[in-house]
Amino acid sequence: MSDAIVNLTEATFDEVVAGSSEPVVVDFWAEWCGPCKMIAPILDEIAVEKAGDAVIAKLNVDENPSIAQRYGVMSIPTMLVFRDGEVDKRVVGAKGKAQLLEELGV
Repeated sequence: MSDAIVNLTEATFDEVVAGSSEPVVVDFWAEWCGPCKMIAPILDEIAVEKAGDAVIAKLNVDENPSIAQRYGVMSIPTMLVFRDGEVDKRVVGAKGKAQLLEELGV
């Protein structure tokens, strides 16, 4: 995981998501999830390219289950785009970089 990606926990989630002036993309993932590992390097690239325009963050659902429950994350990877602290978009499943950028809208 690159330094451009923010690692979220239950303790930091609300502060980061609500406190950001840029859109925040949160990747809900788990260590055992193959598709999550497939998109990790793509999200690293997007985080570097979009620095200053969007925040790319990851939340481990095994370590932070209450956040996943709060947002109804039933399968992973799921990426939620937050704007002004509210969910704006939901993208489920592993996708290529171009498709991810288009669907996330960041």
